[in-house]
Amino acid sequence: MKTARVATVGALSRLLPPSSALDHAGVLDADSRAWLDALGSEGHAREQAIGRLHELLLRGARFEIARRRASLPHLARGELDDIAMQSANDALVAVLAKLDQFRGHSRFTTWAYKFVLLEAAVKLRRRPWHGRELPLEPERWPHVSDDTTSPHAGAERTQLLEAVRLAMETELTPHQREILVAVALNGVPIDVLVERLGTTRGALYKTIHDARRKLRRTLEADGYALEPAPPRGRER
Repeated sequence: MKTARVATVGALSRLLPPSSALDHAGVLDADSRAWLDALGSEGHAREQAIGRLHELLLRGARFEIARRRASLPHLARGELDDIAMQSANDALVAVLAKLDQFRGHSRFTTWAYKFVLLEAAVKLRRRPWHGRELPLEPERWPHVSDDTTSPHAGAERTQLLEAVRLAMETELTPHQREILVAVALNGVPIDVLVERLGTTRGALYKTIHDARRKLRRTLEADGYALEPAPPRGRER
C-alpha cells in the first residue's frame, strides 16, 4: 500500500509544474513560507514536500470520514479507505494548481486542509448514488398526512400541490423540470448531478433558481399567496 501511495504521489508531483508566482515575503508565517518555498522548488526537494503534503491531506480525509462514519453504515472499511485516498489525491492536485492563490490569511496547512475536507464531503455524498440511475421523474409527490391539519387547510394544501405539479409540467423547460424534480423531490445531491450531467454547481443553481421563479410567478398569477422567497445565496 505504501509503495502504491509513493508512486501515486510521484505521478501527481509531475502533473503540475512548480509555481513561479509565489511572492509572499513579509506576509507569511515561517512555516507557510517554508511550505511554499519547498513546493515551488524543483527536483527531490519538491517531491519530498509533495509527499508530506499528501500525508497531511490523507490524515484530513480520514478524519472527515471518521467524523461521518456513523451515518455511513453501508460502506465497508475498504471503500472508506478508497474514498480517503481519492480525496487526498484530488485535493493535492487542487492545492498544487492554486498555490499562487494562497494569500496567507491563514496558515498554509489550514488552507490546504480545507481542500481535502471538501473533497471528502463531496465524495461521501456521491457514494450512495454510485451505479444508480438518476431519478429525473417524480418517485412520489408530497401529500398531506398531518392529522392535526384541519380539513379546510388540508384541502388548500392539496390544491396547492396540484397547482405546483401542473405548473411544473406546463411552465418549466424539460431540463428545468428534471433538475428541480431530482433535487427537490427525489433528494439527489447537487454534487451527484454535477458529476453525472457534466455541468457546474453554478449552472445547476441557476437552473433551480429560474425554475422556482417561474413557478412562483405562475402560482401567484393563479391567486396563491406564497411566503417570500429566501435570498438566492441561501440556496447554496
